[in-house]
Amino acid sequence: MKLIATEDAVGHVLCHDITQIIRGVTKDAVFRKGHVVREEDIPVLLSVGKEHLYVWEKDENMLHENDAAAVLYDICAGEHIHGTDVKEGKIELIADMDGLLKIDRQHLRAVNSLGEMMIASIHGDFPVKKGDKLAGTRIIPLIIEKEKMEAARKAGGDAPLFRILPFRQKKVGIVTTGSEVFKGRIEDTFGPVIRGKLAEYPTEVLGQTYVDDEKEHITDAILAFLAQGADLIVCTGGMSVDPDDRTPGAIAATGARVITYGAPVLPGAMMMISYYQTADGRCVPILGLPGCVMYAKRTIFDLVLPRVMADDEITREDIAGLGEGGLCLSCKVCTFPNCGFGK
Repeated sequence: MKLIATEDAVGHVLCHDITQIIRGVTKDAVFRKGHVVREEDIPVLLSVGKEHLYVWEKDENMLHENDAAAVLYDICAGEHIHGTDVKEGKIELIADMDGLLKIDRQHLRAVNSLGEMMIASIHGDFPVKKGDKLAGTRIIPLIIEKEKMEAARKAGGDAPLFRILPFRQKKVGIVTTGSEVFKGRIEDTFGPVIRGKLAEYPTEVLGQTYVDDEKEHITDAILAFLAQGADLIVCTGGMSVDPDDRTPGAIAATGARVITYGAPVLPGAMMMISYYQTADGRCVPILGLPGCVMYAKRTIFDLVLPRVMADDEITREDIAGLGEGGLCLSCKVCTFPNCGFGK
């Protein structure tokens, strides 16, 4: 690029967009990169505060901001994601389908640590809808060394930084424990809550089995749903440390691999996450839900369920990482997931 006075720019090619901002009316380019400046353009350029302009001067070792943004987009965009047209040196990533957004946080940080470039995104491990904006990419200066953008490619690793995992159709079994419900002393209010949350995803509820507090009966109910081909089993009730709360032991007795019993999340500290390997090779999540899921608007179940539905296996380290952001403030007006809970 070279810098020239606007009055001397007639016949020169702009190497960046010229933006006009009128509060409450518009924020858009009045002239695009590549525009050849005409005599009648001069008053317009001066009116948007451009007394000097950068015009294009070819340099094989440098990239224009638009071309550099395209490099960053190539680093970012994985499955089920497309990019917008470049505008003002920026390309945005858009979701092509509903699903779970996964982000390679380590390599994202590595690229953003290089300087003179940026990738800004929403939080990963949360559901997104088709058409949602996921991220934006751009460089900070108007031009940048090609060598630096090659360094960005290396820093980004071998796989795209962003991808969307589609939600999978799942058959769900619900096991509700507690002698008070089993014997009809009180009405079950847990089941409707679970069904409501499952309805947000592609699920088929196989049924809801009510059992007493005997560990063997709870285990048998879980195994029965596994025999019916359940892809997910949700257990409610009996998850605390009282003597009659035997659901965690019953889940473990199925032979399931327990990831965690307990989580640094409020509401949701008594959550249990496990996986059962079936004879035909399926890995079925078995979740023990704490009582708070029945009455709190948002809990750990809202953080775990999207990942379960996308077959994104949860690790003990994942759960430990929920501590920062794991406190729901129970706001009078809930804006989840557009809040700090789970982030």
